[in-house]
Amino acid sequence: MCGIVGLHLRNPDLYPLLGQLLTGMLCEMANRGSDSAGVAVYGDPTWTPPGSGTVSLLEVDATAEEVAATLGPDVTVTRLGETYLVSAPASADSLLAAARAAYPQALVAGFGADVAVLKGVGHPKALTEAWGLAGAAGWQGVGHTRMATESAVTPSGCHPYAVGPDQCLVHNGSFANHATIRRELRAAGVEFDSENDTEVGARFVAQKLADGLDVETALKELCGRFDGFYTLLVSNRDSFAVVRDAIACKPAVIAETDDWVAMASEYRAFVGLPGVAKAKIWEPEPEVVYAWKR
Repeated sequence: MCGIVGLHLRNPDLYPLLGQLLTGMLCEMANRGSDSAGVAVYGDPTWTPPGSGTVSLLEVDATAEEVAATLGPDVTVTRLGETYLVSAPASADSLLAAARAAYPQALVAGFGADVAVLKGVGHPKALTEAWGLAGAAGWQGVGHTRMATESAVTPSGCHPYAVGPDQCLVHNGSFANHATIRRELRAAGVEFDSENDTEVGARFVAQKLADGLDVETALKELCGRFDGFYTLLVSNRDSFAVVRDAIACKPAVIAETDDWVAMASEYRAFVGLPGVAKAKIWEPEPEVVYAWKR
């Protein structure tokens, strides 16, 4: 059992409140999983400076100052909890290559032009406080609280899995045939950071997006290929999509107003959102992909 939350803001007046609203949603889901948590925040001007690439790193055996000095004079490193946000006026791909060359044992939690990924082991409330999440701004956020069932409670086992540029995936449920698909992806040259089944889904979707498919088509292909029970939320800098398996036994609720779209494992995650009393609220249908774009 895990908890998923997602918030896509349509009204720019709400952008400064993204972190505050996402914190409330995530902490409401703490009892669905309190061993670890993570978030992906899109558009915070401090965490992901405009015109820069940003890489989120964990398990770095160095101080923030040492990382900045190693990677170059234009690099800025911000430590939030155990996550290092490394930014520079360069493409995210080139910055990622430099970070991997300098710190090959580090865990890459995410990368892109607009996304900051923060995750770690511990209770969601403690983690959000360590990150200062309530002070973050942006247009979109995704979060996950984990109750581990099939892989270790480590940073690499935490969601979101952000394995493509400005992409992330969070997951409640389990994939029954993830080992088979992992072998197929490895044979195609895909590398993995964990034994978590969710990472297999994230790598599968990232591969489909890299092949030129849109998010909706990629998720339809996932539904046709993966066995199991699941609710998935996938985001990138421009979209926000939700899908459930054919039986839809894992809980999920969507709420929508003119100002925002939100998704969560339980309705109570919405209670702090402005205007929720007038929101359209429904449960997503099995194997139907619901998607919104900026």
